[in-house]
Amino acid sequence: MSERTPPRLRHGDTVAVVAPSGPVDLDRLNRGRHVLTGLGLNVRFGPRMLIRRGYLAGPDQARAADLQEAWCDPEIAAVICARGGYGATRVLDHLDWDKMEAVRPKPLVGSSDITALHLAFQRRLGVASLFGPMPACSTISDEEGPEPRSLSHLKASLISSLEPRPVKGDQVLVPGSAIGPVTGGNLTLLAALCGTPHQMESRGRIVLLEDIREEPYRIDRMLTQLLQAGCLDGAVGFALGSWVECGEALPVLVERLGPLGVPIIAGLPIGHGTPQFSVWLGADGVIDTESCSLTGLIGNQDKAP
Repeated sequence: MSERTPPRLRHGDTVAVVAPSGPVDLDRLNRGRHVLTGLGLNVRFGPRMLIRRGYLAGPDQARAADLQEAWCDPEIAAVICARGGYGATRVLDHLDWDKMEAVRPKPLVGSSDITALHLAFQRRLGVASLFGPMPACSTISDEEGPEPRSLSHLKASLISSLEPRPVKGDQVLVPGSAIGPVTGGNLTLLAALCGTPHQMESRGRIVLLEDIREEPYRIDRMLTQLLQAGCLDGAVGFALGSWVECGEALPVLVERLGPLGVPIIAGLPIGHGTPQFSVWLGADGVIDTESCSLTGLIGNQDKAP
């Protein structure tokens, strides 16, 4: 069963940008803010997001507080993570899940390390969230401007009244078709969450996988961990995104996932590459190997007042 999909945004909505993971470059953050305002959104920054602590964007409690306050603020229509890096898993133990569950859901946007939040929001809140580019990262905040295909796809997924566009890959590894809620995200984070209350549940779901700068043997190790932990049991299909600087990743992915006997498509521009398209995690999706595409189906949506 798919999670509830929050209402998408309207012109003039206020969004909060928070930093639950790594420290944020202020120049990139301001350029990203300009891009978001160009989409017709009002932007607020989390009040603690520039408190830097080494490889983190501040103490765990501060990062959690910005996230939770934005989520629970009725004036905020979406929570957008500034960047990934590392640290989202440390935030999970500092969130008041009962309090967050009691409020009307809204879009959570982010990717990479934010995979930890996506899984937790699915399991603890029953809410779909958007895996996509972030305002202090390269596809949105480079000096020459945002990568146009990434921004266009983000807008269609987050703001437009149109259905999100299909994301096309370039290789069919195992033919077939599949439908089910989409889960997954960054492989490193999925492996890191094994054995925790937030670990991935794949039964009846399409699993998205992507990563960056991981050697094939490490990809093998993480896939083996997911398999042995039962995290991939019952998956109905796999959508493989970008594997930037990962060497020959596909042979390992085929070897470990192929025996599961479900459709697998690869080469989707989702993850760390350019362009970087968006996909709703927790919402229903369809794998069609004839078109080598993953299409998100926005249903079970909370209606805006």
